[in-house]
Amino acid sequence: MKKQIITISREFGSGGRLIGKRLADDLGIPYYDKELLTRISDESGFSREMLEAAEMKAKNAFFYSLSSAFGSADAGPESMSMNERFFLAQFDMLKKIAREGSCVIVGRCADYVLRGEPGATNLFIYAEMDEKIRRAVEEYGVPQQDAKKLIHDTDKARANYYNYHTGQRWAEPVNYHLSLDSGYISVENIVKLIETYLELRSE
Repeated sequence: MKKQIITISREFGSGGRLIGKRLADDLGIPYYDKELLTRISDESGFSREMLEAAEMKAKNAFFYSLSSAFGSADAGPESMSMNERFFLAQFDMLKKIAREGSCVIVGRCADYVLRGEPGATNLFIYAEMDEKIRRAVEEYGVPQQDAKKLIHDTDKARANYYNYHTGQRWAEPVNYHLSLDSGYISVENIVKLIETYLELRSE
């Protein structure tokens, strides 16, 4: 099999993480989501909890930009803000993982970091709000009354984080090879659809 690096960006509640795991299992290749944070933590010395919280700090775009802009007066990487240092560690790890071989990577601006990488295919998974609320409640255990706000806050943070670090717009179709609404067919069929696309793209 040719090298396949599949990145999955997703709206909260769209099932993108589950789709990515099923796809990786089907293809027999490594899957990175929380596993990516563990590797970054192990090799960079940053705590996993700090890395995990970094994206959600971007719920307020102005304050995230402000906190990212100010580092120290020192030269070199130590002069960067903590937000920038987290992103640089993430950037380096994504590049390293891509060099290791085929994989599925969920989130973390992987589509931007690995753009132009041989064998890279960038996917975006989305769904209508009612479907995202249903999945958040039934599959993620989010209380019904909190689901819509959590979806909004999480996607806003993801968008602000992505937009700040890449200079592009999160969820903009031109940034992805394939965008899919996960609300109309099963996860199994979405995985089959993606696999068909990968086969056609590699011909």
